[in-house]
Parts: sequence; structure tokens; C-alpha cells
Amino acid sequence: MKTESVIIQREMAVESKSRLARYSDLIIGRRGFGPLLKYELIVLLCSRMPGLLGLWLRAKLYPGLLGKCGRNVVFGANIVLRHPHKIELGDGVIVDDNCLLDAKGRDNMGIRIGSGVFLGRNSILSCKNGDIVLGERVNIGFNCEVFSGSRVALGADTLVAAYCYFIGGDHNPQNVEASVTQQGSQSRGIEVGEKCWFGAGVKVLDGVTVGSNAIVGAGAVLTRSVPAYAIAVGIPARVVRDRRDQK
Repeated sequence: MKTESVIIQREMAVESKSRLARYSDLIIGRRGFGPLLKYELIVLLCSRMPGLLGLWLRAKLYPGLLGKCGRNVVFGANIVLRHPHKIELGDGVIVDDNCLLDAKGRDNMGIRIGSGVFLGRNSILSCKNGDIVLGERVNIGFNCEVFSGSRVALGADTLVAAYCYFIGGDHNPQNVEASVTQQGSQSRGIEVGEKCWFGAGVKVLDGVTVGSNAIVGAGAVLTRSVPAYAIAVGIPARVVRDRRDQK
């Protein structure tokens, strides 16, 4: 389990930091005029550019911000990149409009996305000093969020329908007199095997493992791990059948 005691609001509120330093720490992840100028120019030039010209410009310029970018990657409009040097994309990745890829952290690896992944419109990959790993051909629907305070990994060929949340971290409310926002957080992470299917609106909580080829029904809330080939439904989710059982 990874414990994260530093809260971003506290870091941004340090009076000794200039506004430029705060912006660099929050958005770019690197200090210095060079990284700042490069980021600002590329985002200003093509982030909101519509149509084919916008797609072409982002395909040419965004790889220069990322830690690694494969061939034939498609970047939609209004994508937000934070700490982009810690984001790696494989070949043929599609990132739809209005997505957020936030690899923020002091000592994390960041976001690793395998080849053939589709990230649907308005979806969020958010690190809080954690890592997010999407295996090859993972398909994430619209308006989803993957949050990681340690490590959240989705195996290859996993299908995630719209409005799903993978919540790889939690607050630590041990001090009953203090505000939760002023206390630390902790994360055990989430591990999802290959070829899983999550119906619309599923919530997967911190510490859960999902075995390969499992199906989680729409609207379910996973509070505990489920084995491979399981079908799980409900709130809280429970296993109702093994997919290999044909009776």
C-alpha cells in the first residue's frame, strides 16, 4: 500500500513559490523557460484547432511533448496534458476530444498506454503520484475516469463502457476532528486482467483485483476482488456465475 501525505493544495499554497513555479509544478512537471515555452506554444497553436488541420497539427506537434509516442496516434481537440514527459503512447492510439491525461507526481512513472487503445470523449486518466497502465487494445468509453494513487492497470482487450470509474486511492480519515481534505491519502491500487468487460456506470474501488475474462454488470460497485471468468453484478457487486459454466 502506498501512502501519499502531500496534498496538491498545500504545495500550491506555499508562499515562497512564484506563480510561474506553481504553474510549472502543476501542469508541466519541469522547471525552466525551455519546457514552459515549448508547452505553451504547442498548446496555443493546435489544442483547440478544429477539423483536419487540427488533427494534423496535433499529430505532428504533441509527440514532442510526450515521453514516447508511437505511429498513427490521433489526438482530438481540447485534450489536456499534464506532466506530458511522463506519458507514453503506443501505435494507433486514439484520444478523443476533451480528454485529460494527467501524469502528475514527484517520483511516479506516469501513464503508459499500449497500442490500439481508444480513450473516449471527456474521459480522464489522473495520477496522484501513481501510475496508470492500459494494455493493448483497451477500449474506454465516454466520460470515464481512471484515478491512481499507486498503480491502476487494465489488461489487454478490456472493454470499459461509458461512465465507469476506477478509483485507485482513498482518503485517510483517522483524525475525526480534522477535515478529510487536510489528512493523508492511501492507495492499494487496482489490477484488471485481460479481456474483461465493464458495463456502463461501474465503480471499481481501491484494492480490487479483477481476473481475466470477467464481466461486471452495468451500475455495479466492486468493493472486493472477483476471480477470472466471473460475472459480477449489484451494489455491492457479488459473483453470480462463472462464464465457463454453460448450465
